[in-house]
Formats: sequence, C-alpha cells, structure tokens
Amino acid sequence: MFPIFDLTLQINRFPIRSAKAALKKINNYTPAEKEIFIEQQKVAIVDFHIKNNSFYRSLVPVYPINWEALPVLNKKNLQVPLAHRFSDGYTIANSYSNKTSGSSGTPFVFAKDKYCHALTWASNFMRFGWHNVDLNSAYQARFYGIPMEFLPNKKERFKDFICNRYRFPIFDLSDVVLEKILNNFKHKKFDYINGYTSAIVLFAKFLRDKNLYLNKICPTLKVCVVTSEMLFKDDKLLLETQFGIPVINEYGASEIDLIAFENAQGEWLVNAETIFVEILDHDNQVLPYGEEGRIVITSLFNKANPFIRYDIGDIGILDKKSTLAKPILKKLIGRTNDMVILPSGKKSPGLTFYYVTKSIIEDNGNVKEFVITQSKIALFEVEYVSETELDVVAIQKIQKAIDRYLEPNLKFIFYRKETLQRTNRGKLKQFTSLL
Repeated sequence: MFPIFDLTLQINRFPIRSAKAALKKINNYTPAEKEIFIEQQKVAIVDFHIKNNSFYRSLVPVYPINWEALPVLNKKNLQVPLAHRFSDGYTIANSYSNKTSGSSGTPFVFAKDKYCHALTWASNFMRFGWHNVDLNSAYQARFYGIPMEFLPNKKERFKDFICNRYRFPIFDLSDVVLEKILNNFKHKKFDYINGYTSAIVLFAKFLRDKNLYLNKICPTLKVCVVTSEMLFKDDKLLLETQFGIPVINEYGASEIDLIAFENAQGEWLVNAETIFVEILDHDNQVLPYGEEGRIVITSLFNKANPFIRYDIGDIGILDKKSTLAKPILKKLIGRTNDMVILPSGKKSPGLTFYYVTKSIIEDNGNVKEFVITQSKIALFEVEYVSETELDVVAIQKIQKAIDRYLEPNLKFIFYRKETLQRTNRGKLKQFTSLL
C-alpha cells in the first residue's frame, strides 16, 4: 500500500523521514553510546530553553545548576497561556498544538515543534513495528471516543481515513452495539486492535459470554494494543483467550510521547530515545530502580514548549534490571490524585480497592464493569453494570476483603447501572475521590 500516512505528515511539514532516520541512528548506538547521548541531550534541551524560553528561564533563576536541582514541573505550572510558554521563534502557526483529554482532572494546551512531533510518530512506527504492524498499511480496529460536535467529529473521521482506521465510538457499549462491532470483524480484514482498555475488555467479555474467539472470526488480526487505562493480569488473560492474539500494553501521554510499550519478550520498555524518565519521591529526590514513586519525564527534543522534569501525575516503578540505556517499567500503579484517604489516616492508591473487589465480584462473570467513588472519609459508592444485582453473599465477601486488606468499618453502597459514566473522550475512570 502507498505510504499515505508518511506522505500526509510530510505535506503538513512534519519531517517524518528525517525523524525515522534519527531514531534509527539512536537505536544503533551501543549501550554506552546511548547513555552519553541521553546525558548530552538532557543538557542541550535545558540549555536551549534557558536561552530561548522566558517562561522556563523564570523558573531557573540560577544556571547552570545540577540536574537534580532543576524545578519539577506539573500541569498546574504549565496552565498559563500557551503564547507565554512558547520558545523564541515558535508560534501556533509553525508548531503542532493540542490539548490533553483532561481525564486526570487537569487539562491544558500544549505544543511541540514539528520535528519533535515527527519523532513522536517515528516512535509509534518503530514500536508498532516490533509486532509486525506497519502504520502505513495496517488496518486498525479503533476503540476510542470521538468528539460529538459536527466539525471536530468530521475532522476525526478524516484522520481515521488517512490513518487507515475504523473507529468504534465507545460511549454506548450495550450488547446491541457490541453485536454490531462483532459484525464488523466478520466482514473487515483488521490487522490490529487499538484503544481504551475498559472498552476492549468489555468486548472480550461479550465474546466470552457467546463462546466466540475473535481470531476465528477475523483471522487477519495480529495483535491488540491497549492504552490509557490500567490492564490487569486477569483482564489480559481474558483478552488473549477471547482474541487469540498477543495483547500489548501501551503507556503514553499526548503532550509527551509513547512512554512505555511492551515488546515481544513481554518487557514494558520505556522510551529512552525521545524522553528521559525518572522516579521521584515526595521531596523530589531520585529513587533507585525498584522503588515506587512519581513518574517524572523530560522531553529531550521539544523546543517549542519546555517539558523538563515534568511530573505527569502517575505513580510507577522502574524494574531493578533497568539501565539508563534500557529502562523497563515494572509497574504502573495509578495517578497521584487517585489516593484513598482512610479514617485511620492511612493513604492507599485508589486501585487497591479495584484489585481487592475485582476478583470477588467478577468470579461468576455477572459483573461487566464497575467504578468506585469515595464520597466521604469512610463512605464509598460502587456503580456496576451486571446481568443480575449483586446478592448479599457477594457484598459480604467484598466487605471482608476490604477489612482485611485496608481497614474495617468502611461503608460501601452499591448501585446497579445500565451504563457507566465515561469522560468526554470515552475513558472509564476506575476510582474517583471527592474529598
């Protein structure tokens, strides 16, 4: 197939060819050469923004300073008008700009210079290529949200056409809609699936209930790539069983790049070509590999906007086997703003509840999806979609597990729903604190 995706990027002045060549060169470095490259690029990007970006210069009054003494930025720091954050010579007209989805609760507008954005796409091409998916020719079954307004909707549909994607909007995932999605797999030669974890898992449960296997229905499928939401071990096993293809975990951020992508060996490889990832504690001290902390990212090439030591709002662990040249993400735990505060004063990641309750309420396949909201210090509301209402026995099992893993005397109220509320982009936020 003609490389229309590459051509579209070139027409829009995103230099994809030179970006792919640069990425190939970086990947041909020896581990020692790559470490030197990363350190040099860290210094170069800071030096560029100190000299050319008044917004960043105001945050670093003394320069040069040690890397660890540089400020740690977050979305709130960056929520000043985009025009005030541009480096000299960069504008909306000569950059790529967009806004985050706001699923973390803190949306903002960002920009990348065109070479940096081309590198992002080169990174996508390379990583999907690990699984024999050529983005120029492969046909994607896309489980994503879509803007509902007329012009943004048409724009997204046109992008889908250019990128060889068939989109399944995920705001309605009733059995009637899932049946229509299944019919598309019967008649279209999809090469891979890509989209939000919760929606794809729900589709797999639908197949399981019908005792169907997707690779038998659509034999051209090669791989499924899930993104934007947590993928749990039992959900991955479900997807691999019902789809009959490898399931790959992707972790990325629109304002940065692909952050980590699973390779064929099952390693969740961190992008060490276009970004630099650190794990920091609450005092902004760098933690050793193997310890849990805040994920802080530096964009090594973005000259339009400074994303230097940027706290993305997630908590994770880099594997002890990691090196500067080959970092490996061992675990992505959740978002820093999704912490549970318990009456005893104890704090736990919101996903703790998800782990504890998931196996219990799903063991008979009745519950399809659920979300948890902490409305008061000791009160939690569980909304769920199921074939039948949870009985007293199931609720008592959940309560006992919570008592054991967290602490006793927490009250849970259960609400059975037809559908669950998603973000305007179709994401399912699994835990929310209203405190």
